[in-house]
Amino acid sequence: MELYIHLPFCKVKCRYCDFVSFPDQEPFMERYVQLLLREAEARRKEVGEPLHTLYVGGGTPSLLPPALIRTLFNRLRSVFSFEEIREFTLEANPGTLSMPWLNAVRESGANRLSMGMQTSQEHLLKTLGRIHTMAQVRESVRMAREAGFRNLNLDLIFGIPGQTVSDWSEALEEALCLAPEHLSCYGLIPEEGTPLMRDLESGALTLPDEADEREMYDLTLRLLDAHGYEHYEISNFAKPGCACAHNIGYWRQTPYLGLGVAAASMNAWMTGASSCSDAQYFRRTNPDTLEAYEACVLGQLLPNIEPISPADSRFETLMLSLRMMEGVSEAHFEFLHGVSLDSCYGEKLRSLASRGLLTYENAAWRLTRRGMDIQNAILVELMND
Repeated sequence: MELYIHLPFCKVKCRYCDFVSFPDQEPFMERYVQLLLREAEARRKEVGEPLHTLYVGGGTPSLLPPALIRTLFNRLRSVFSFEEIREFTLEANPGTLSMPWLNAVRESGANRLSMGMQTSQEHLLKTLGRIHTMAQVRESVRMAREAGFRNLNLDLIFGIPGQTVSDWSEALEEALCLAPEHLSCYGLIPEEGTPLMRDLESGALTLPDEADEREMYDLTLRLLDAHGYEHYEISNFAKPGCACAHNIGYWRQTPYLGLGVAAASMNAWMTGASSCSDAQYFRRTNPDTLEAYEACVLGQLLPNIEPISPADSRFETLMLSLRMMEGVSEAHFEFLHGVSLDSCYGEKLRSLASRGLLTYENAAWRLTRRGMDIQNAILVELMND
């Protein structure tokens, strides 16, 4: 089982971000940690098997003061057993990272750090609304190594307005010079309601064309392969043995418990879930404001708990598995659902393969390189009757 903790505090909200995060809320941090611990205590029985991964996301976890980091994880250890956790990740922003914070998280047991580099050009960092510079990225990596982190991820974004293929090549080279064990390279998806989307809608900014974005992705595949990174998921690349176990758990539908504002959980049994004979499992989502989350923890407001039917669960297996390079295994699908993959999707899978979008080998279906470019369209086709 997996544990996720959401720390929603930010110094400044990035211009492309639609995650649940709140700038200028530092005075609420101590109260929030107490609420997290209260929620953990109330939901401890939902952890019916050992925890194997712990991921702390945000927001900006590196904004939480070291003293609160120690309080949070010392107390969590009294609620949950950390003995079998093999991967303990925290996200960090290079603009807020410090040695005291790094030392506090290392003392708390963290062994993996994920930093948002995003790009190397200052003008593109400003377009994204990032608060750090490339010099701070280099210094943050140096400090992380000094603190003892031997498993480091850098997030990068391509398809930024104004970004050229040359800019992306330079960003990849800069990242490779820092020798991270893992790289996440995401294509920018402009989200409704964000300042970046408003600039795109007004014409103040323009996205790179599709041909350039495809060239950026192809360059990523070639360059990271040449540097020994395994491409294990559409957007993720790792040195051998350093793939993100927590994210792989999501893609394989491993049960998880999410604590904090807007955090999601997925399990076959969940506190507060009504009986539903047609549910294969339940998904719980906490309220997405600090005030509503506090009311939920205090029992004054209910979370949203949604039963997931067997049919929806089967589609989620297909959707999530096709993100991974190993694809959707017939054996794993039947193990999860008790029915064969072929009986559910065989005709559609073969049709997609005939068009060069999927390939079948070693009893698993995988996206082809062409299929990766139109993954969303493929999923729509698989979903529709």
